[in-house]
Amino acid sequence: MSHENFPTDRPAVVTCGLPYANGDLHIGHLRGYIGADTFNRALRTLGQQSVYVCGSDMHGTPVAVNADKEGVDPEEFALRWHEQYTETFPKFSVDFDNYGHTHEETNVELTQSIVRALEDGGYVYEDEVLVAYDPQADDHLPDRYVVGTCPYCGEKARGDECDEGCQRHLEPGEIENPTSVRTGNPAEYRERTHKFFRVSEFSDYLTDFLDGLEGTSNARNQPRQWIEEGLQDWCLTRDMDWGIDYPGAEDEDIVLYVWVDAPIEYIASTKQYSERVGSEEYDWEEVWRDGGEIVHVIGRDIIQHHTIFWPAMLEGAGYNTPRGIAATGFITIDGKGLSTSRNRAIWAREYLEEGFHPDLLRYYLTTTGGLQQDVDFTWTAFQEKVNGELVGTIGNFWYRSLLFAYRNYEGTPEAEVSDEVRARIEDALEETRTAVNDYSVRDVGLSATRLAQFGNEYIQRNEPWKLTDDDPERAAQVIRDCVQIAKAVGVLLQPVAPGKAQALWDQLGEDGEVADTILETALEAPPRTFEEPGELFEKIEDDRVEDLEAKLEAKIEAAADRAETESDSESMTETTDDTTEDESTETETSDLEPLLEDRIGFEEFQELDIRVGQIEVAEGIEGADDLARLEVDIGFETRQVVAGIKRLHDLESLPGTKCILLANMEPAELFGVESNGMVLAAGEEADLLTTHDDAELGEKVR
Repeated sequence: MSHENFPTDRPAVVTCGLPYANGDLHIGHLRGYIGADTFNRALRTLGQQSVYVCGSDMHGTPVAVNADKEGVDPEEFALRWHEQYTETFPKFSVDFDNYGHTHEETNVELTQSIVRALEDGGYVYEDEVLVAYDPQADDHLPDRYVVGTCPYCGEKARGDECDEGCQRHLEPGEIENPTSVRTGNPAEYRERTHKFFRVSEFSDYLTDFLDGLEGTSNARNQPRQWIEEGLQDWCLTRDMDWGIDYPGAEDEDIVLYVWVDAPIEYIASTKQYSERVGSEEYDWEEVWRDGGEIVHVIGRDIIQHHTIFWPAMLEGAGYNTPRGIAATGFITIDGKGLSTSRNRAIWAREYLEEGFHPDLLRYYLTTTGGLQQDVDFTWTAFQEKVNGELVGTIGNFWYRSLLFAYRNYEGTPEAEVSDEVRARIEDALEETRTAVNDYSVRDVGLSATRLAQFGNEYIQRNEPWKLTDDDPERAAQVIRDCVQIAKAVGVLLQPVAPGKAQALWDQLGEDGEVADTILETALEAPPRTFEEPGELFEKIEDDRVEDLEAKLEAKIEAAADRAETESDSESMTETTDDTTEDESTETETSDLEPLLEDRIGFEEFQELDIRVGQIEVAEGIEGADDLARLEVDIGFETRQVVAGIKRLHDLESLPGTKCILLANMEPAELFGVESNGMVLAAGEEADLLTTHDDAELGEKVR
């Protein structure tokens, strides 16, 4: 691993969090796999040797639970989903160099080898642990067979993770009020002997690891809290028979915890690729043993596993640790998370059945907000993105430029590229290099859009249709520039929209695959002749979107009904733990407004869409003593906001200042100026709220 800018002379591997072989894929899953695919493709355009590997997570209690419900063997159940994934990913141009699964012999052997290495290093020990036991089923319960209350935040949680609250990893015996998933009856804790990994010994190492880690800020910063609180050793084994046997304990009724063997599939899948192509072409050991460039793209809910447990395992077993970890935000619908069990999702198969090209979704998921930001999906927003940027910017420039070139010159005019256009293309290439090294797949995608936008402005400014008769040489020069820009757009668009980029490439008459090009290809001369071009993108009509939104709304309402029914059912058995504060602990607060007696629930708070923003423009409103007009960049867009800070702040000094914006305020008009949001401030002096660290613009405040 190095910290040189990409490309380096070391081989790289890009991975994405393994999908549980447990159900259909939806757009929330696809965001990560498409994001990692885009990053890997972009690395290659820089000239970096890189492969993209992944695999299906076959083990763990979710698979066992659902296989049991269907009355089938867990392996048969998991393989069915694995095969579906291998068919689905290519339909979205997610191009894995190797896609395996965790039950294959390569992963089994590597997993047991790594665990033995941890044992040999003195990092594994035995201890008694409280394990949930179901008296009715007369069986010890693995983590996912238990639900209860998180001991840290009080939210409902699974046995291994507080998935609805603080998202902490939970060890066996930690969950409170345990209930058996098998029977629905209260469970009890009994002592069992299990194997533990001494994660606590790696605190100093992990602190140094995080100091050097690249990627998204949430992956770098969130784990520090867990280290500061004191790392707990990690239970490596579980009471069940579906999984990888603990080495040397094949006759015992315990297996390795799924989070031991799941990330090791990254190594196993890389090894399988290396064995297929030969170590001379790509050597997996050079990557995982000798210092290659490892990049993980993961969901935000598994940061702890990848930034604490995984690097500690790798370090303890003598393997290379990741250079970068990029954690994606969630996809929401109507501001609420996806729910596979309640059908509150847009499924991958549903999207394809609607007949949309997969590159439209790739572009939307990649360029809407930063990678770590949550994205609230609506078909209307999807339409605006497609019609505005793909159709109106890229497609419009591409078609009008090449059609004019074809009709007037039968292809590329015989002229040299102007210095202005060459410089602008070079800037676009540099933007892409910077975006890759910043782990910003959004900017990777938008570099093509911005260049096409420049192309539209360039052709409009120079009006070659007026020059063909009066100044034919100048007309040829302008169109030569436009064809070169179009080629560059194809090269830059390829990582995020490979299918459409190839169509563009073919229309230009270029040979081979655009996916095999590097950035510098964008400046090479296009073919002298090409055929009449066709339009790359089709506009999505309003009536189509209205129909799609109606379907989605019906799905949301059905999911809400199911949630309400489940909530009513759960409230029959839940107990509350009301606490009061001793009056003697109160402090002097006479100058402060009293606290409101009425409380709001967590769901009500979640309805507030509070975002990190940056003030770009600040100016007073004529005729208003206190009001200022602000333009606030919130990542997705720039909002105009009216704020009562005119006499409390030096407005000229505010541009560049980060702020916190309530984004889902009803628009209001003040002194003839529309305000579309509210900037949050404290006290009579309007002390603007901001962020302590490097949260990205558009990041949601929770």
